[in-house]
Amino acid sequence: MTRAFMLLILCGYLILAWGFATRTPPWQAPDEPAHYNYIRFIATTGRLPVLQPGDYDQAYLSEIVSRGFPPELPIDPLRYEFHQPPLYYLLMTPLFLLFGGALLPLRLFSAALGALQILLAFAAVRRLFPEQPAWGIGVTAVFAFLPQHVAMASSVNNDALAETLILGLWVWIAHELHRHQPRQAWIGGLLLGAGFLTKTTVYPMALVALVAVLARAAAEGQPWPERLRRLFPWLLPALAIGALWWIRNGVVYGWPDLLGLQQHDRVVVGQPRTAEWIARYGWMATLDRFWTFTFQSFWGQFGWMGVVLEARWYLLFAWLTVLGFLGLALHLGRQRQGSPLWGIRGILLLLALGLTVGTYLWYNLSFVQHQGRYLFPALLPIALGLVIGWSTWAQGSAAKSLGIACGLGVIVLGIAGVIHGDLPWFPVGLLTGTGLMVWLSARFPALRPYLGLALCFGAFALDLHLALHVIPSAFY
Repeated sequence: MTRAFMLLILCGYLILAWGFATRTPPWQAPDEPAHYNYIRFIATTGRLPVLQPGDYDQAYLSEIVSRGFPPELPIDPLRYEFHQPPLYYLLMTPLFLLFGGALLPLRLFSAALGALQILLAFAAVRRLFPEQPAWGIGVTAVFAFLPQHVAMASSVNNDALAETLILGLWVWIAHELHRHQPRQAWIGGLLLGAGFLTKTTVYPMALVALVAVLARAAAEGQPWPERLRRLFPWLLPALAIGALWWIRNGVVYGWPDLLGLQQHDRVVVGQPRTAEWIARYGWMATLDRFWTFTFQSFWGQFGWMGVVLEARWYLLFAWLTVLGFLGLALHLGRQRQGSPLWGIRGILLLLALGLTVGTYLWYNLSFVQHQGRYLFPALLPIALGLVIGWSTWAQGSAAKSLGIACGLGVIVLGIAGVIHGDLPWFPVGLLTGTGLMVWLSARFPALRPYLGLALCFGAFALDLHLALHVIPSAFY
């Protein structure tokens, strides 16, 4: 049954990725033209680009985005991603040359990396938590059907390769926790080095991997010299590969700008800054925009954050979020000793999440970048937390409590609707559907896999509607 479910999920994702890649107009994905220009520069010059003053023009960017990328405004001036590490763009260059620079093949390559992410996420969770096989299926469904994630995976963006490498590292970290094998550790180091050549969002995984190695050695009672020795297969290849890029940046941009980020900050003159935003709109308005845009663009806010969905869909996403994390808290509270999250595996997941969230908050202290997609490097722990939370509500007294709460909610909304002459059909349907699902799951445990499959079909239908109708209608 697991293979059948995985095949259905993967096929569903491929259909959606094709829909997003073909129906999203050219360049109507965040930063896509700047990433495309990086590939084109390598293909036409045979060398890596250097970020220089003039590569970012806020006025031109605002105009071309607001006008929907008209033919008379070329994308050539959008070069502000030239500071990025080169691996993703080098892999894309042969495809660019083969298809004459066509955008769709490049998008489909990224979508293929998204399919690989689904497989790696499943392998990582199954290896991390072999005692909970259902968790792996649930996590892959989140990867496959989270609308914003599918949309981003179907565009030209180095996030696709970065997230793939992060998930590959999770697989090797799970292997390390299970049993230390030096040869596999070297592969982990190579993956980490490839991440250093892809995007800085992979860098936090270096700390996660090192903590995992030390924790495994400590659990075996190894002395400190042996613990440190086990770090070498991870660190040596990673640092050797990363040094190629860091030395190059030191020569090009000067010490100590080994990542090119200081040059980026100097070049992006005019990009909205947080201090200026607060001075203009105030603290409360800034915080409100931060929370609203972060939440909406994690689940689905398309184009250059300009395609906002109907309020009812965000109500659905908020309900799923609340249920997920309340259920996770209930799971952790009830199973203080029995949950596999209480241990090194949970600590590593929390560490990865904390580092990603911290990086996102730190970035927004300087620039106005309220985009939930920046949390996708930690999508594995986020998705796992949601899946555990949702599944908790489908069992025992939790299902009964939630069912009663949903029933009371329907009654209250019904009475309010009668009084005001306007029955809120969508919230009523949401509560009714939730109550019915948890009742069936608790009453008939054998139905749980099929109820999960039904939810996947529902998510697939929503994503297909967004890809084929909502996004195109916003631009045509």
